[in-house]
Amino acid sequence: MYSVLLSDHPKLDPEVFQRILGPDAEIHERRLGSAEAVLEAAREVDADAVVANVDTPVPANVIEALDLTVIARSAVGVDGIDLDAAAAADVQVVNCPEYCTDEVAIHALSLALACVRSIPAYDRSVRAGEWDWGGTRELHRLRGQTIGLLAFGPIARRFTELVSGFDCRLVAHDPYVESGTMADYGVEAVDFETLLDDSDLLSVHAPLTDETRGMLDTDAFDRLGPGAVLVNTGRGAVIDEDALVAALESGQVAAAGLDVLTEEPPADSPLVGREDTVVTPHAGWYSEEARRDVNETIAADVKRALDGEEPENVVQQSW
Repeated sequence: MYSVLLSDHPKLDPEVFQRILGPDAEIHERRLGSAEAVLEAAREVDADAVVANVDTPVPANVIEALDLTVIARSAVGVDGIDLDAAAAADVQVVNCPEYCTDEVAIHALSLALACVRSIPAYDRSVRAGEWDWGGTRELHRLRGQTIGLLAFGPIARRFTELVSGFDCRLVAHDPYVESGTMADYGVEAVDFETLLDDSDLLSVHAPLTDETRGMLDTDAFDRLGPGAVLVNTGRGAVIDEDALVAALESGQVAAAGLDVLTEEPPADSPLVGREDTVVTPHAGWYSEEARRDVNETIAADVKRALDGEEPENVVQQSW
């Protein structure tokens, strides 16, 4: 009999896990919002597997204190899970790398276009009884501008396909992707400084690692061309949010579309409620189809790991 500890979160469906893992598995749902909660609950149920949502950290001290076979992240990013500690403890870590590729790419494009065309500001203006096309900041034609991508994984590649008809130059920075792969998508590989210097619209798709944390700081925003648009559907902490606020205040960044923040939900973020920001509640992943896929994919890999088979989506170290 296997014991599987599941984050008590609307994204996860215990019935799917029970169906796929079968009668040999006991599924235990718990609210796992902290490392302490994970440790306490895993000990209580003698867990063989932990299925962690994005708000569930699994640091080294938790991994070392438990006798786990597998840790599953019901998402693409695995920030908050100590991969080195897992490897040292012979614990497999699996994720679901492509369950929401289309959803997040479309969400990133939606945020980008909402910012480029100032759609939320126009909507608020009309709701207030106004009818003034000039009542927002200066808007500029997207065609002919340079769209930059920070990271070039599956979501960024799908985003590239979606924007291919806008007649923009496309550049990307990702030290873990070959320039030839980018070229296949009509994207020019550039270094980080060139990405900042050239981007009129910068779309962030990077995971959160020690290498990317705070990567977009004051110096980075100073390199962006005045009036740039920023979109982030990667991880909030890739951006120094104080630096972003300052860049918005100065006009260095004209608008920002953010699906992720450093603190979620935000307690008192100065980025929420501004006229020059569009903020959504880490919803880029969501569709009913994506929710079905992530549950089925993760459950199947947890079963493989518990049965001594090789999971299909073992996490590899990268930035």
